Amino acid sequence: MAFPPPFPTPPPRAENTLSALRRRFLGRKECFPRGGGAVSVRRVTTSGEKATFDDVARVAAGLAETTETERRGTRVWNVAGKAFAWERPFTGADRKRFKTAGIDPTPGPVLALACADLAEKTAVLAQGTPGVFDMEHFEGYAAYLVALDEIGAADLETAVQDAWAAKAPDRLLPG
Repeated sequence: MAFPPPFPTPPPRAENTLSALRRRFLGRKECFPRGGGAVSVRRVTTSGEKATFDDVARVAAGLAETTETERRGTRVWNVAGKAFAWERPFTGADRKRFKTAGIDPTPGPVLALACADLAEKTAVLAQGTPGVFDMEHFEGYAAYLVALDEIGAADLETAVQDAWAAKAPDRLLPG
């Protein structure tokens, strides 16, 4: 007679499709470099520091055909003319919604990241990565938010790379 396991088996962790493809074909950190060569692995932030928009800019700068522009006084990172990451300060309406719901909005910098579709967004949110969240304003839109004060360096780098891949033209993607 087989005994049940002592603890319930956790459900399989949802995985971002682009991250899975990157690991499968290229290895986690050797993908999407500027100029086609392998990119060196570097930490986005040093241990104990909070991520900043400058860290996002450093990661984005290593991705092919990435430009940084400004829109309404905030930074936006584009690939081939399409925005894949942008600063997303909370508006007065956002703060009011949070207050009504009894939630303290994150006081630190917030980054919005594009994804390929709503299924990918659902998978990213289901991973439960610290600092990754959604809000009412983004419902039905293929993008999610990242609290830079809370996300780890490796997770931030992966998220920015995945957002880039979601908006990059096929000619820039591997394989």
